[in-house]
Amino acid sequence: MVQLAKFKGTALFTGKQLLPESMVLIVSDKGVVLDIVHETAAGDDVQQVNGILCPGFINTHCHLELSHMAGVIPEGTGLPAFLTSVMEKRGQQDPAAQELAMAIAEKAMWESGIAAVGDICNGTASLRQKKESSLYYHSFIECMGFVPTFAQNRYEFSKGVLEQFRTTGLPCSIVPHAPYSVSADLFALLAATPDNTPVSIHNQESAAENMLYKDKTGDFLHFYQHFGMDTSAFQPTGTNSLPAWLPWFKHLPLILVHNTFTQESDLQFTKDNALQTYWCLCPQANLYIENCLPDIPLLRSKGCTITLGTDSLASNHQLSIWQEIQTIRKHFPGIPLEEILQWATFNGAQALGITDLYGSFEKGKRPGVILIDHIESKRII
Repeated sequence: MVQLAKFKGTALFTGKQLLPESMVLIVSDKGVVLDIVHETAAGDDVQQVNGILCPGFINTHCHLELSHMAGVIPEGTGLPAFLTSVMEKRGQQDPAAQELAMAIAEKAMWESGIAAVGDICNGTASLRQKKESSLYYHSFIECMGFVPTFAQNRYEFSKGVLEQFRTTGLPCSIVPHAPYSVSADLFALLAATPDNTPVSIHNQESAAENMLYKDKTGDFLHFYQHFGMDTSAFQPTGTNSLPAWLPWFKHLPLILVHNTFTQESDLQFTKDNALQTYWCLCPQANLYIENCLPDIPLLRSKGCTITLGTDSLASNHQLSIWQEIQTIRKHFPGIPLEEILQWATFNGAQALGITDLYGSFEKGKRPGVILIDHIESKRII
């Protein structure tokens, strides 16, 4: 016999709509949504909880494998210097310490109400953790290589990582890291990969990225020089970075991450040229690295489908979608909570292609049930 759990909060968010406190959520003991009814039709054994009932959050951008780097890089360095530190310091702890850090970070995500994660991977470090996890993961196998002559080798390496994830049955796709770290040759190889969706990319996280593409100036030139990279093959396009790479992927769903320096012309170009685009915001990481936030009012005014992410513990103090929401509300108090909650739930599930189970309270789904108030979010199922 199916055991029922009935919850009544101060409000109920369905994934798309905020309902009044008179509505009761009914789920099975396995967490499957059975119904939402008025309290007068709910019968006995309704649990009164103090907070908003909400489907599990969807974290559409995370770097679980960098969890061991918490507190290693100071705030406010700017992106090129931050990336230099990540590349130089990420291997300084042993694999056991990295595994422990990932386990602790994942436990915190689960307890705070995150149900599914779009996770960036540069190798197989997180593979064992994910095989045993209660969280849903889509692993984005990240490929990078700015020098064209190395494109095939870089692609084959990342393709090998992808195959290791695929053999376990875990959802995954191979994706470009960022416009400043992927050559045109490598972009072309990645775009031609069959059965590879969705695609995620770090987009316009720094002003230096647009400068690089406009006229080949800015801090990324120092970054390349520091690592001895040959930049002679790169030719600026005279545009922002986004129009230069997006046409390769116009046939695929795209998750554009950060978008801190995205402009109105970029949004229009995307609207005119892309099949389906999701704009993932990681505001706490943007403040940590660049002390700057995306133009969220601009994204909203252009009807962009927004999702939320946490980035990594190398660039954030916690992996909490609720804290990302609180940061947005602090800086943009005019945005309705109902709208931001949809970014964190249904929109994120759409971006990862998992709306059959996650993102909303609809009959038959198993999205997780969380309780949120002005201080914290916590899982109750």
